[in-house]
Amino acid sequence: MSEQALRPPGGPIPQLGAATSDEGSLSQRLRYVGRLFWRDKGAVLGLALFLLVVFAALFAEQISLHDPLQQNLEVSKQPPGWMTAGRWEYPLGTDNLGRDLYSRIIYGSRVSLTVGFFGVIIAAGLGLVIGMFAGYLGGRVDGAIMTVVNVVLALPYLLFVVFIAGVFGRSLLNVILIFGITDAPIFVRVTRGEVLKIRSSGYVESAVSIGARPMRIIFDHILPNLIGPLLTVATFEMSAMIFYEAGLSFLGLSVPPSVPSWGNMLEAGRSYLQTLPWIATFPGVAIVLTSLSMNLLGDWLRDVLDPRLRRARK
Repeated sequence: MSEQALRPPGGPIPQLGAATSDEGSLSQRLRYVGRLFWRDKGAVLGLALFLLVVFAALFAEQISLHDPLQQNLEVSKQPPGWMTAGRWEYPLGTDNLGRDLYSRIIYGSRVSLTVGFFGVIIAAGLGLVIGMFAGYLGGRVDGAIMTVVNVVLALPYLLFVVFIAGVFGRSLLNVILIFGITDAPIFVRVTRGEVLKIRSSGYVESAVSIGARPMRIIFDHILPNLIGPLLTVATFEMSAMIFYEAGLSFLGLSVPPSVPSWGNMLEAGRSYLQTLPWIATFPGVAIVLTSLSMNLLGDWLRDVLDPRLRRARK
């Protein structure tokens, strides 16, 4: 019996470039996933909001109305355009230094998405490698790795991140590395759990019995089945990183004040919540909507990748 015949019938989605039957199977699965997506109104809303934020980050120069760093005290503390004394030249108003809030929110999306995306990439990469070694090798290696992981996860995460950020200083690169490294234990635990479950499955044991090499088993049988769970976790963790980055910016531990970010804008508007509430309100709404979009997409991915949850909801 060949190793290919040992693959489970519900295994990983076939790769592009496979045989004709595999291409047909892939197209059928994509159509099925598409139907599930359009039936889920939350997923559609989440994708629309997320694409809006991505569009704003990519084309900030084209859609912003002013330089986000330009100060003009003559128009400081302007209310939004639809309010009395507001000017549509500044649709969301200006802050206490006369900077356009709309343009600053547009440019602030770049910081949030950059931190969330690259932080998740680093965390998922580290967690995938370490978790696969822990789950597949087992024994003392697994015990040592999981001891460290459990110790890190037992620490209060936000206080832990604040301490590290205070030591290394404020910069965009430092924030990305801090989130990427400190968030990796979550991916390690998820990866290890999935590897332990897959390693004990019948098709992996059959592959071992016919003499398949460990690396072949990892890349052909284990790794493809990890993509779904890790993608779901990555979506939720990206949402969390956007919140945590805003928190660090609010505390003055993320990007420098010269860089427009939603957390910096919240901190600047804290003193004006009663007199000029729009300075802090609109950045806060941007944070909430971006995180909401990621959570809605994460819920949909979890339902699609785990049919048991979908049946339970029905």
